[in-house]
Amino acid sequence: MFRLKRRFAEDGLEGTLKDRVQAHRYRKLDHLEEAHLIALACSPAPEGHDHWTLRLLADRMVELGVVESLAPETVRLRLKKTRSSRGRRRSGASPK
Repeated sequence: MFRLKRRFAEDGLEGTLKDRVQAHRYRKLDHLEEAHLIALACSPAPEGHDHWTLRLLADRMVELGVVESLAPETVRLRLKKTRSSRGRRRSGASPK
């Protein structure tokens, strides 16, 4: 709450409502690369594996040349943001 009040005092209403660009942050995957990751995660698991792991997905993305390097934690965060859940009977964000 303190940050919001300070931002309002510094930037006014318009500055408070508009998101600031975080210059020190960047996305490791753009939208096309993220779509490729989701398609890969939905494909059958590789030979000898029961299911995809985060490490397998990250390594496969590098093997395919989609990205130069990718951490399993980045894969986890990107897949967490999707609305599909392969572990449930119904896909979607709501557990109902």
